[in-house]
Amino acid sequence: MATVTVDAILDRALLGYDLSPQEGVFLLKQTDKNAIAAIRATSDNLRQQQAGDLVTYVINRNINFTNICEQHCSFCAFRRDEGDTGAYWLDWEQISAKVKDAVRRGATEICMQGGLNLQAKINGKSLPYYLKLVETIKQEFPQLHLHAFSPQEVQFIARLDGLEYADVMTALKNAGLDSMPGTAAEILDDQVRRILCPEKIDTATWLSIVSTAHKLGLHTTSTMLSGHIETKEQQIKHLEKLRSLQQTAINREYPARITEFILLPFVGQEAPKPLRHRVGRDQPILADALLLTAVARIFLGNWIPNHQPSWVKLGLECATEALVWGCNDIGGTLMEEHITTMAGALGGTCMEVETLEAAITAIKRPYQQRDTLYRRIMNYEL
Repeated sequence: MATVTVDAILDRALLGYDLSPQEGVFLLKQTDKNAIAAIRATSDNLRQQQAGDLVTYVINRNINFTNICEQHCSFCAFRRDEGDTGAYWLDWEQISAKVKDAVRRGATEICMQGGLNLQAKINGKSLPYYLKLVETIKQEFPQLHLHAFSPQEVQFIARLDGLEYADVMTALKNAGLDSMPGTAAEILDDQVRRILCPEKIDTATWLSIVSTAHKLGLHTTSTMLSGHIETKEQQIKHLEKLRSLQQTAINREYPARITEFILLPFVGQEAPKPLRHRVGRDQPILADALLLTAVARIFLGNWIPNHQPSWVKLGLECATEALVWGCNDIGGTLMEEHITTMAGALGGTCMEVETLEAAITAIKRPYQQRDTLYRRIMNYEL
């Protein structure tokens, strides 16, 4: 039997072959600096082949409309119970004001997610409340792309109102929802989820909701919360499930699919103590995040060509470094961000366009504004 080597795996990847799960794990377990350098170079080469040299960004606003949540995920410093200090629930006027400010600042996208608030109902039902969230934005600003509601939120609405997932997403789409974030994925391995987020949907449900969204014409993103209790094998299992999901959407010619992959390194500074103590650190390990970024590009890039780091979790300097480890997008301006910031992230809550462009220019790559679906909006500069 031939000996498996890093060079052999990378050579096959450069020829266009998909990595096997075993090959992905093998790359993630490399510690030799020369091997890691080769993995980085290959990911950067594939990024150039699959997405080009252009680095894109989106002007968007993030609105977390409530932090009151019925669940108790072990990593979450954002959630509150109703009546707790710091608990909030934005009213329609506050949401509208945030959207108007975003439009004034050039936003093309509103990203909206919130806690699972059992009081978020109209006439005893939860779906009308979420439809009102959509309509509050889309009736006044129909040109905005509304990127909202994770698979977990879809399941929450369906459970409370006794509806099918498809019925919930169809109603939201008809009201004006344009796409969905692929958050609440964390690690798509139920052994991890039982510790990390035991009250959240299981892996099969997450995959089913996202696949149904694609069938209904709702594009989604995809994410991974990494660097906590998961193993390298579980990281690759997660990537394998995302790749399979995208292959299904493409091969069955669904009208929508996954638009991007976003790595979300774990920030534990303000996380609940049991998980924080188990992980043993407060901030992401950059070297681990960059190696996983590179392997994700090699593993997914044939099927999901757009890869994005999280400047909120890593800081802009480290997120810019990820642009030479396989990423082709620097993310969004956000304008405000609460979930990661309340966990103790040091990256900030808002990024100006000029700051993003300057970071991209510093690595001698061209930049361009895009919309949520990666359509280019304006001419780029060198």
